[in-house]
Amino acid sequence: MNIAFFLLPKSEVITTTLQTTLRQTLERMEYHRYTAVPILSDDGHYVGTVTEGDLLWFLKNSDGIGFDNAHRHMLAEVPLRVQNKPVHIHADMVDLIDLAKVQNFVPIVDDSDKFIGIVRRSEIIEYCAKQMIFKSPSAAGER
Repeated sequence: MNIAFFLLPKSEVITTTLQTTLRQTLERMEYHRYTAVPILSDDGHYVGTVTEGDLLWFLKNSDGIGFDNAHRHMLAEVPLRVQNKPVHIHADMVDLIDLAKVQNFVPIVDDSDKFIGIVRRSEIIEYCAKQMIFKSPSAAGER
């Protein structure tokens, strides 16, 4: 099945940029209750994903940086621990399953490698569950 059916479009995804301050990033994630947010370049390319853990470890391991002065530091300073891999819009749902094991969402890019949205892990799990139920012998009345 084409992943376009499961796509949460860019217009509905909370994103950030490397030029966003740490404070803005933290506040945006807190407000929307997200544990990870895609980072986009100024021209709309997917750069990576920042997680709560990335921000926490950066604040913990940086002398003199705390929430009180987080507005003076940019997201570009934060090392990202994990590189979430995007997939192209023409991929199939099967292509997303391995990524979904370790990512809350899978970033989706178009043919120009521009970010166009995400597929949430919950959508992938729901798709897999329906496939298992549909293909199970007991669901088809077989024994």
